[in-house]
Amino acid sequence: MFLIDTISRIVHVATAITLVGGSVFTLFVLLPSAKTLSSEAHKQLAEAINGRWKRFIHGGITLFLISGFYNYFRAIPNHKGDGLYHGLLGAKMLMAFVIFFFASALVGRSPRFDGMRANKSKWLGLIVLLATIIVCLSGFLKIRG
Repeated sequence: MFLIDTISRIVHVATAITLVGGSVFTLFVLLPSAKTLSSEAHKQLAEAINGRWKRFIHGGITLFLISGFYNYFRAIPNHKGDGLYHGLLGAKMLMAFVIFFFASALVGRSPRFDGMRANKSKWLGLIVLLATIIVCLSGFLKIRG
């Protein structure tokens, strides 16, 4: 079990580093830089990046779900009756599902979410904010015992 626990934890943290880091980079470096391009060059760059980033988003969500639920079920016996732990973990999970939805909508093709994609900075900012809160909660829950 120790090996599986370790691998699951590494996968979860590595996925968070990749997706949160990619989102921060996109929000604070890529999007502002892309504004300097012509509209045609901007469109081509956005399509090229979106095609690759979509695979990271979908694969990352899958890895988060698998490793997150595994980590959760392994941690439950250690926190039986701990209301604060379960409340904060529940909030963390709800925020993660919101992030999964927004991230999927931003890389998707559904016309229903064209408005979100047109205002990508706003929604990506919300994703980064929620992800930061999740990282803070995770750190607190891990060290509090």
